[in-house]
Amino acid sequence: MESSNTFKFTEIQGDLFTDSPPGDSLAHCISEDLRMGKGIADIFKKKFQGLQELKEQNKKVGQIAYLERDGRYIFYVITKEKYFQKPSKANFERALNELRVMCEEMDVRNLSMPRIGTGLDKLPLEYVHDVIKATFQGTNMRILMYYL
Repeated sequence: MESSNTFKFTEIQGDLFTDSPPGDSLAHCISEDLRMGKGIADIFKKKFQGLQELKEQNKKVGQIAYLERDGRYIFYVITKEKYFQKPSKANFERALNELRVMCEEMDVRNLSMPRIGTGLDKLPLEYVHDVIKATFQGTNMRILMYYL
């Protein structure tokens, strides 16, 4: 990869599902138990289906499950074991590092996401921004983060 850093991170007010560019891959955080019963995870579960497909990938904390839908990837970033837990910063960072690796391997250049880790998981927004920037620095990616 070229040394000139073209990584761009932007936070935008808008609806992730209606406002993100149609070709963008999407990412959001879930628990290893794949419950996705609350928050934006519930919307992802209903919109993209594929629960059995995700279960068959048998991914653990710090790993990424994914679906392919309409020519783009939907990444399920696993940051904790059970839906009622809060992720540790170490697991959040480990999972984001894995997301970077997967994006590079799958040639994903454009990624849209909600304010991951900040809703039900209660991680500070500034911390999440810093981790995303540090993790994806040096990549050729554009990340858009949406909030309502």
